Amino acid sequence: MVLIDTSAWIHWLRPDGDRKVGDAVDLALQSGDAAWCAMVRLELWNGARDRAEQQTLRKLETTLPSMTLPDAVWDEAHRCARNARRRGITVPATDLLIFACARHHGAALLHSDANFDLLKTVP
Repeated sequence: MVLIDTSAWIHWLRPDGDRKVGDAVDLALQSGDAAWCAMVRLELWNGARDRAEQQTLRKLETTLPSMTLPDAVWDEAHRCARNARRRGITVPATDLLIFACARHHGAALLHSDANFDLLKTVP
């Protein structure tokens, strides 16, 4: 499974997006490995620019698997936040939650956000 972060979805959704990232999203969708979580959905809906993006999101909601955010994911996000802070790394809470979700579910994380690269260095 591949948890696709908002940063990658944006490249896929928008004509001016980075095609390399958009193609990676296409590949995950075509292979059936693509997934998202409630936090990614919220971020995408919050940033949907027009009816076309909204229609695409509605379609994804009916076809794309969603990784759950049980208490263990939240606990992992808290642990990552503490460990990151000890190393002088501060990232948005949303990124911590998405990162923890991927880690909890044993999924790869497809993104174009340097915060996730920083989090990979945190035990």
